[in-house]
Amino acid sequence: MIRCIRHTAAFSFLLLVALLVNAARVQVFEAEHYGANPANRRAQIARYGQPRGALLVDGRPVTGSRDSGGRLRYERTYTDGPLYAPVTGYSSQTYGTSLLEQAEDGVLSGDDERLTAFPWWDRLTGGHRRGGAVHTTIDPRMQRAAFAGLGGRKGAVAAVEPRTGRILALVSTPSYEPGALSGNGAAVGDAWRRLNAAARRPMLNRALGQTYPPGSTFKVVTAAAALESGRVTDIDADTDSPDPYLLPGTATRLGNAAGGCADAPLRYAFRASCNTVFARLGVRVGLRGMAGTARRFGFNDHRLRIPSPVAASTFDTEMDDAQLALSAIGQYDTAATPLQMAMVSAVVANGGQLAPPYLVDKVTDAGGILVSTEPRRPTREVVGPATAQQLQDMMVDVVAHGSGRRAALKGVTVGGKTGTAQHGVHNAGTPYAWFISWAREPDGYEPAVAVAVVVEDAAADRADISGGGSAAPIARAVMAAALRKGPAR
Repeated sequence: MIRCIRHTAAFSFLLLVALLVNAARVQVFEAEHYGANPANRRAQIARYGQPRGALLVDGRPVTGSRDSGGRLRYERTYTDGPLYAPVTGYSSQTYGTSLLEQAEDGVLSGDDERLTAFPWWDRLTGGHRRGGAVHTTIDPRMQRAAFAGLGGRKGAVAAVEPRTGRILALVSTPSYEPGALSGNGAAVGDAWRRLNAAARRPMLNRALGQTYPPGSTFKVVTAAAALESGRVTDIDADTDSPDPYLLPGTATRLGNAAGGCADAPLRYAFRASCNTVFARLGVRVGLRGMAGTARRFGFNDHRLRIPSPVAASTFDTEMDDAQLALSAIGQYDTAATPLQMAMVSAVVANGGQLAPPYLVDKVTDAGGILVSTEPRRPTREVVGPATAQQLQDMMVDVVAHGSGRRAALKGVTVGGKTGTAQHGVHNAGTPYAWFISWAREPDGYEPAVAVAVVVEDAAADRADISGGGSAAPIARAVMAAALRKGPAR
């Protein structure tokens, strides 16, 4: 009898050891696998069991949480959702997150270990931290001015503070209501399908995620390359440029919309946007010089995060001379996001220095205590101060005497460059209207803002579409809001 008891006890002990080993295996080695299993809803229930942290603009929350009463208790809400959707993105119980909601999800959901002094205690007790707050760099006046200026047309606006890289406005239209995607009911699925099937693509972030041929706004980069390389030493000297210009190795003749472009000095060519002058300059600088200058401005950078990812703006590094000539005037395969072109304008305004752009100013915990300020990448030199000064002079000339007059602000120094970018098969698409600019108080040392505007469906006859007519007034309204020159319209 005692022997049977011993055998039973030994067998029970082995069962207990096996149970403990299996429990250890599940908790230590298989925990991640089971946690990620779609059938396990514990993580989701915990994630939505408390309000999500807020995204703030100028210290005020533009997001919130609503108690739905369901198992996934709290749903995301948005204040002025369409206005700030290109900044916030969406947070959906069904479709996940995007943009800042995704990039800062750890803070907003409470998972970021910076939100507590003792993260090991939360892991030990299984506690869930309250979500923190993410303070953005957006200026609400400028955001509203850009949104109202686009007026529902397909397009985008990006505005940055040249000295620091702070993103002050980020607008994409048409926009959408991110709150329609927050929950998990049938209405959310209907909204998702409707938004994704919409012909005007309201969920596309045109400011960060879409690249366009920059057209003549890219001539700022080409002019910088010509000046930095020494191909142009005097912006008021003749450039030995024929009109029309025969693209190298082809029978194609490139012409101009403006007159007086034959042998035009760089200053006049920049004001009149002479394609022939800049195409020839691009070829004279050469592919290596043009590609190097474009890279320093931010082109071909696939790592840009603000912290949301930004589509890479591109300048080909393998082209023949004819393709290089077209690329030098912002056509062929050259493509840029509005944020990238705002960076180009900011470099000029900031004396040739590029401050990498960023969208998050700081992070605080649920009690408002500062957790961190976002790390800044160092400012780098793109062009020398002398080149930057010449580019500033030419951009001011465009606004004072050229196609950028509609961007002028009384009592303010404004520089700009218009652009009309062809696209589509045989350039049959409605041209994109571009305008990039910067503004500085006349008695101010530092520029206040740099802006880029693109309008896809400019409301004008094809022959009259231009950045000066369609995009410059929008840039003017954004700059006026930055400088507090009247109401944001």
